Amino acid sequence: MTEEKGSKLVCGLVKWFDPTKGYGFILNEEGGTDILLHANVLRNFGRSSVADQSRVTVWIQPTQRGLQATEVVSIEPPLSQGAPIADLDNGVIEQLETLPLRPARVKWFDKSKGFGFANIFGHPDDVFLHVEVLRHSAFADLTIGEAIGIRVVEGPRGLMAAQVTSWDRGTEQGTRSLDAPGLGDQAQEVKDFITHVAE
Repeated sequence: MTEEKGSKLVCGLVKWFDPTKGYGFILNEEGGTDILLHANVLRNFGRSSVADQSRVTVWIQPTQRGLQATEVVSIEPPLSQGAPIADLDNGVIEQLETLPLRPARVKWFDKSKGFGFANIFGHPDDVFLHVEVLRHSAFADLTIGEAIGIRVVEGPRGLMAAQVTSWDRGTEQGTRSLDAPGLGDQAQEVKDFITHVAE
């Protein structure tokens, strides 16, 4: 924990967050009242939602209504074992960081149905988004038009997201194409890996 001008840096688990209501709560690991997490604070971090039981690091400040998060520093997904869905075996999960992170927009997502689609900028193909992949990426929901970053693999029924990140992470690498000059063997390895996943 760090203190700065009346604010305090703390870690805790998300108790619940409701994007429709525009707020949720973080369990206070020091005991006492829960910490309010407002949608605007989450949006400033590049997210519209956060999955229950995600570990968050936030700056908090006391207010008349109790403790309130003023800034999100980091979000880690809920603890889980193995791959989120059968189409993503553990080999894919272990290799996620080697896949390029692409900037994309949500075409549509229906949490009650458990899936939706996104489009990578500059590519017309739909990318399948599964609700459990979102949860493993520390998201609870997505909105139409929301900007995200995604790591994509070829699944049995086409392109699918293996990981979802906030928009700013997707734009770090997203302007480079797999065929961009200078990627050479790395680009071919990624293409070979996607081909292998599809088999």
